[in-house]
Amino acid sequence: MKNIHRLPTSTDVARLAGVSQSAVSRTFSRRGSVSEQTRAKVVAAADQLGYRPNALPAIMQGQRSQMIALVTGRMQNPFYARVLQALTNALQQQGQQVLVSCVDSDHALDDAINQSMRYRVDAIVSALAVITPATAASLSRTGIPVVAFNNVQNAPGVSSVNSDNETAGRQAAAHLMTRGCQHFGFIHGPQDSPAARQRWQGFSVYLAEHGVNDIASACGDFSYQSGAAAALQLWREGSGPQGLFCANDLMALGAMDTLRQTLGVKIPDDVAVIGYDNTDASAWDAYQLSSFDQDIETMAKETLAILEHYRSSKQSIVRTVPALLLARASSA
Repeated sequence: MKNIHRLPTSTDVARLAGVSQSAVSRTFSRRGSVSEQTRAKVVAAADQLGYRPNALPAIMQGQRSQMIALVTGRMQNPFYARVLQALTNALQQQGQQVLVSCVDSDHALDDAINQSMRYRVDAIVSALAVITPATAASLSRTGIPVVAFNNVQNAPGVSSVNSDNETAGRQAAAHLMTRGCQHFGFIHGPQDSPAARQRWQGFSVYLAEHGVNDIASACGDFSYQSGAAAALQLWREGSGPQGLFCANDLMALGAMDTLRQTLGVKIPDDVAVIGYDNTDASAWDAYQLSSFDQDIETMAKETLAILEHYRSSKQSIVRTVPALLLARASSA
């Protein structure tokens, strides 16, 4: 029968160091107190044995787990990959551990929450917006702080960090008008996306304020394929615009490839294109897509600040981070 490798315990460390087991526990406890001589013995013995303290007993006793549940959307969207990296880096710099869950949409948040609560996480951060009152109420009932990106639902304990989507929509319209565009188009994201709706709101209202009420539009789902299909729809309906704003980069990239390769439309000569998220691909030579940067690093910092504030005040907060338009060749 094969021998099963046994992990070293605090008792093993105490025996090797010649101290009591409680001395080992105090050495690795934030609130524990031992002499420097004892600490040196314990640390040396732990290193020799490869011992690492078990955090579970402290968690079971009701102390903070130093663990944050991070919920993201489908990783095919590079925006979520950037959010995951930025938040993970920021949390780990503060000594927090990250428990990651990937779900398809806000409607699947409940399952992710239930799984996360089994580990007694200290907070939940969702890169997905909370879009239903039922989900907001479910998050509120957990009794722990929650921060969601681009959130529209208010509930006790549920805070949000938002990209300034509506202002960005207005800036996109102004940029295209400045370029000389007179006919405009918009590719929507999913109908239940608050961020996409806000981008459309800013875009359409600004154009209406300047006498443009007829805006060609088609719907996508934030994917490359849906952007390609939406572009085909717009141009085959005969409503090919001179200025096209897409609710995210993936749809804009799909639209650009279809316009150039399938329809023979020149960018930016025939149509100027703007996306949203400033993904890595937007800056590639093949695209040079104008796009809005959500400043994810700042959104991550604001998230940590909200969590820290909530621990002392128990008040929910809404923070809005400006988005920066990076004008590239696609709308030159």
